[in-house]
Amino acid sequence: MKDINILIVGVGGQGTLLASVILGKIALEEGLDVKLAEVHGMSQRGGSVVTHVRISENEVHSPLIEEGGADIIVAFEELEAYRWISYLKKGGAFFVNTQQIMPMPVTIGAAEYPAEIVEFLKANASDVTAIDALEIAEECGSAKAVNTVLLGAMAQKLPFDKETWIRQIETTVKPKFVELNKIAFEKGYNA
Repeated sequence: MKDINILIVGVGGQGTLLASVILGKIALEEGLDVKLAEVHGMSQRGGSVVTHVRISENEVHSPLIEEGGADIIVAFEELEAYRWISYLKKGGAFFVNTQQIMPMPVTIGAAEYPAEIVEFLKANASDVTAIDALEIAEECGSAKAVNTVLLGAMAQKLPFDKETWIRQIETTVKPKFVELNKIAFEKGYNA
């Protein structure tokens, strides 16, 4: 297995950190070295949250991914995808939730939300999967399952068995939400 660098980006409260923990636990279960680093500003107020996930058969020395070094970026919201595209490696894969969460400057009218972000991503990256993860999560029963929908979509790009993903969802997610998240993962996997 080659080294894998994954950037998970979103807005506070979307479940980016839970997604990175599930991914990290999968790597550990597979006997790989993994480092996670979360960087967030005003995440509790809907600010930007980014998690660096680095996985290797060898020792990972630094948890941070350099600009242009991400094999995969998973964006829980369009604007966060736009902000972090420079971190995607040439030939890397981009998974973006088509949800738009208006930041404060847009809400108060001091700025405009950029138009046609998905089109911009497709023009600047070779492998872009845009998915309405919010709609799928709501169909499953909760908007909070966006994270497992996106994990499901990304799972096919990684060398881990589907059963391993399901097992880590079962052991990481709160028991009352396990079934909902397993369904959300399946729908993302098949999207």
